[in-house]
Amino acid sequence: MLTAAQLLSGYARGVFPMAQSAADPQLYWFDPPMRGVLPVGGVHASRSLLRELRRGGWSARLDDDFDATVAACANRDETWINAPLKRLYRELHEAGHAHALDVRQNGEFAGGIFGVTLGGAFFGESMVSARRNGSKMALLWISSHLARCGFTLFDTQFLTPHLARMGGIEITRTQYHRRLKAALARRADCTAHDLPDDRQLWQEITQIS
Repeated sequence: MLTAAQLLSGYARGVFPMAQSAADPQLYWFDPPMRGVLPVGGVHASRSLLRELRRGGWSARLDDDFDATVAACANRDETWINAPLKRLYRELHEAGHAHALDVRQNGEFAGGIFGVTLGGAFFGESMVSARRNGSKMALLWISSHLARCGFTLFDTQFLTPHLARMGGIEITRTQYHRRLKAALARRADCTAHDLPDDRQLWQEITQIS
């Protein structure tokens, strides 16, 4: 049975585990030749998304209910998040190595993202949208927060069209390991700073753009 310490060791070596399905108790290590990454502090926001953010009513919380965010991410017809992974993520969260950010629209859950942290690397595991733009808002908030807290690597494992539209790119395994090594040498703390409110986030993003 995979332990939380072994899971962190795998991340440090550049590999990550997944299950074939929620019903499959087995975990399999992956080391893809191309790796998806997002810019830390520079996730792209479309004009329509910025207008939605400026309209107000959006907010974000860090680790408000870690298990609920993980469960929401796994609540789909097909998922690679099985029971052993949920247990491991919970253990890592208790040890300070896994965090979840959820966003709300007018007080209602709209989406979220969770991931594992090690040094200055954030390994994004999964995200979810419960409302339109929910996962996009979560990406904006977590990217901003990671930059503020000293992170330098935002690993998305694979690159999807959705992530590409938000500024994600693919890099080679060699490039990834180089970035990972540099990130692991840093000290970063996901709880070092408070999350900005929606107005502060909008101002930050528009200043960068």
